[in-house]
Amino acid sequence: MSDIRHFIGLEAFEPATLRYMIERAGALKRNPTVGRNLLAGKTLAMIFETPSTRTRISFDVAMNELGGRSIALSPDELQLGRGETIGDTARVMSRYVDGVLLRTKHHESLLQLVENSEVPIINGLTDRTHPCQLMADILTFEEHCGPIAGRRVAWLGDGNNMAATWIQAAVQFDFSLRLACPKIYAPEVEILDWAHTRGGDVEVTEDVNHAAAGADCIVTDTWISMSDDASAQKVEDLRSYQVDEVVMAKAAHGAIFLHCLPAKRGLEVSTGVMDSDCSRVFDEAENRLHAQKAILLWCLAREV
Repeated sequence: MSDIRHFIGLEAFEPATLRYMIERAGALKRNPTVGRNLLAGKTLAMIFETPSTRTRISFDVAMNELGGRSIALSPDELQLGRGETIGDTARVMSRYVDGVLLRTKHHESLLQLVENSEVPIINGLTDRTHPCQLMADILTFEEHCGPIAGRRVAWLGDGNNMAATWIQAAVQFDFSLRLACPKIYAPEVEILDWAHTRGGDVEVTEDVNHAAAGADCIVTDTWISMSDDASAQKVEDLRSYQVDEVVMAKAAHGAIFLHCLPAKRGLEVSTGVMDSDCSRVFDEAENRLHAQKAILLWCLAREV
């Protein structure tokens, strides 16, 4: 990595660095006062090309609780909305702020920002990956189930950007991942090849029962991502991949359910599972705050 500490994708890190961030997030959750003023005088610009609840609020609160400040912007509030290039925008913002978070439909936009920025860039979600969410997911799993290394996770549904990030996480955190997806919605071959060349225990199947059997955690995401058309056909194609009580019963004893939210109850997950004792989705949402703090401290305070 360059001297500038970007947080773009899990694949760019040494596993030990990601592990440090998870441990730091847990410590900050247990004792929030230890983080006060660690980012005093720092400003994070947050550009949201798509709607956001958890990413926007968690980073805003994280910066405040660490003693810094944030500015939330949309492209229409910037000259990006009138045709200024991402490169020029990056050069200007580098003169004003200490870091930039971008949430965009196009991963290439994020890479252009990185290429032209002189301050850290954080991936707040793209059509390719969502690494900030995965850090919260790992934190949540380990709070409830212990170390994730050597455990089994099942992904059901669309092989989208979240599925791709779980694939990266399986390699970096050394757990087994089974993804049940229809062939037409399977994860991209490129990310699977990346995982397999690094010895990742990652398998793609169309069989929900095979994926769910013995899993310590079952995960899904909305079937209609922000970059998708709301296709009735896609919903029908994925109907049999819903995480319901029957699916959860196939998982290991004590298994948990995760979802990055927002959830479409009755589609990718039943209301019964969402509101069950095995559901940890709101702990997961809370942990976005603590994971974001650790990411910010690594990027902006250059911890470790």
